[in-house]
Amino acid sequence: MPADPRRRRAARHAQPATEAAASAPRKKPITVERITDAALEVVAAEGYDALTIRRVAAVLGTGPSSLYAHIVNKDDIDDLLIGRLYAEVVLPEPDPAAWREQLLGVYTQIRDLYLEYPGVSRAALAMVPTNLETLRVGEGILAILLAGGVDPRTAGWARDAMSLYVSAYALEQSLVRQRRRHPDQDQEWVLSREELLDRFTALPAERFPQTRRHAAELISGTGHDRFEFALGRLMTNLRPATG
Repeated sequence: MPADPRRRRAARHAQPATEAAASAPRKKPITVERITDAALEVVAAEGYDALTIRRVAAVLGTGPSSLYAHIVNKDDIDDLLIGRLYAEVVLPEPDPAAWREQLLGVYTQIRDLYLEYPGVSRAALAMVPTNLETLRVGEGILAILLAGGVDPRTAGWARDAMSLYVSAYALEQSLVRQRRRHPDQDQEWVLSREELLDRFTALPAERFPQTRRHAAELISGTGHDRFEFALGRLMTNLRPATG
């Protein structure tokens, strides 16, 4: 150590002569979890239409070939996405006295998760689920229906019908929101309630008497009001099995 105090301070702050140049940080390994995270990031920022294997690879800073060690194809990513969302669904203990309310609660959770990621409900359409979280939620819905006394076949068909409606509802809502973000391109297709009422009441009375007369009723309610109405009507027709 130099005797002079100034030289000692200088030596203390100098880089050691033997210190090697800092090596580049190692890349994080590609995992199924990271692929799912990246896919959700793409959908949240750009919408489901932007989701491709190439786009997910770009978010991860790698090439598409790196992903194929962990996934089979784009459908596999869809399965992972829905599984990740369904992992957040809280399932109640089936209650025969409140099974309809429980069903509505579960499907409302699914709806709200879909709406967080524009268009992601398309991933649930025409998909045979293999993800354990997706199957967990399906099992929970089936258990609620069976607890309500619905026979197994009717319960299975009803579950499919309600799930299809929830996916379609969320997809339509996402499309409307997307069009509202681009008013210059889609202003003719996204109308306010007042504009829609004006259009209906301006229709020729001789050709559209019912639409003109009941225009206010036809456009009444929020989207979520109609969501609860549709599921409620489906559930109303489910009757406990007899005999």
